[in-house]
Amino acid sequence: MDGYNEDFWKALDELVNSSEIVIDRPRGSAHPRFPNFIYKVDYGYLKNTASMDGAGIDVWVGSGDKKIDAIMCIVDLMKRDSEIKILIGCTEEEKLEIYKTHNETQYMKGVLIRR
Repeated sequence: MDGYNEDFWKALDELVNSSEIVIDRPRGSAHPRFPNFIYKVDYGYLKNTASMDGAGIDVWVGSGDKKIDAIMCIVDLMKRDSEIKILIGCTEEEKLEIYKTHNETQYMKGVLIRR
């Protein structure tokens, strides 16, 4: 097993392609509970989906071609949960910003898995 599963990525493609993307935190906006945190990439969710936190599956939508290019696997020690976040059309610079966002505090850590 090499760690790459084409069927996993195809399933994500199907999920994203059959879902409405809602951007509720556009680039440049502040986090609703942490006003000092400014989103550097559009952030939202897939409508009518569910993630570990009970909300829709989170997505980061970059400025590139609108294809899934990576996921972030997150562990949040404050919320005591874990989840994935789908990266769609993110440039290398945007991926780096997203990676840093999920690793800048002691309470949240994440790994970036590229397609």
